[in-house]
Amino acid sequence: MYQPPQFVSRDPRIAARIMREHPFASLISTDEEGFPFVTHLPLHLVEGVEEFTLLGHVAKANPHWRYLAARPKALVTFLGPHAYLSPKVYPDLARVPSWNYLALHCTVLAKPIEDDTAKDALLKKLIGDHEPPYAEQWRSLGEEFAHKMLAGIAAFELTVTEWQCKLKLNQHRKESHKALHESYLVGGPDEQALAQWMQALNMVSSPSDRRDP
Repeated sequence: MYQPPQFVSRDPRIAARIMREHPFASLISTDEEGFPFVTHLPLHLVEGVEEFTLLGHVAKANPHWRYLAARPKALVTFLGPHAYLSPKVYPDLARVPSWNYLALHCTVLAKPIEDDTAKDALLKKLIGDHEPPYAEQWRSLGEEFAHKMLAGIAAFELTVTEWQCKLKLNQHRKESHKALHESYLVGGPDEQALAQWMQALNMVSSPSDRRDP
């Protein structure tokens, strides 16, 4: 993606936080005609010592798993909080509107997960991410039901080979930071999340509220 230097982050802690907090990703590869094919899906992050791995699945009816088997290299994108940037945050009028956002792009290599035990473990990781109490219900449904459900999905492991992280928060316009932060604090969920990121990145002076990225 387009990466002006002032918005680049190379901190793996920030990349991991975006993947954990915004797990609904876009998986992008090419179909049999070479045209981009996109699936939107939740992914589970596994953090290694020096690498990230993403776990996910699609319905067997979705041809994406076949495209990944034929061409394992793919792209996964995550979009964090995003919001409008009004020119009223600047002290002068010679400004234009813009948009602030957090984005992460991961180049991945896909490997199928075909064993039912491994598929079941993957599903339990996703359940743990989003609704841990459901794990008991999943176990109570019985082996026959579980086998039928597992047969209906194609699971895969995505090894991240490289990643790009973009934090567009008007870092290069320090004169706007205070007013921008104040406007986001009273906004909706995305605006408030961006205000927290501004504090975490030490863009505003709120020592008591600062957090590690």
